Amino acid sequence: MPNLLFICSKNQWRSPTAELLFRGHQLHQSRSAGNSDKARVKLNQKMLDWADVVFVMENKHRDIIKQQFDARHKQIQVLNIPDEYQYNDPELIEILKAALAD
Repeated sequence: MPNLLFICSKNQWRSPTAELLFRGHQLHQSRSAGNSDKARVKLNQKMLDWADVVFVMENKHRDIIKQQFDARHKQIQVLNIPDEYQYNDPELIEILKAALAD
């Protein structure tokens, strides 16, 4: 069962919404975190080690991970979703579904 980790800045809107999409999924486990000091759940090395695939919302999230953590052997995918949506926003859900279907 692949472990999916979703990262945004503050872990308030985008990454928790993505995590929610996979909650209770039969084939995946999901978690979310933020890489800002103000994140609700702050990213740490243990979370990265747990993840099989790391999804970040923006390039800056990927860059921060590579600077602050050992992510050499991690698959990191940038979803290119701007910080314009509230938690569980229907438009955000549709964007995530389309991005994650690829």
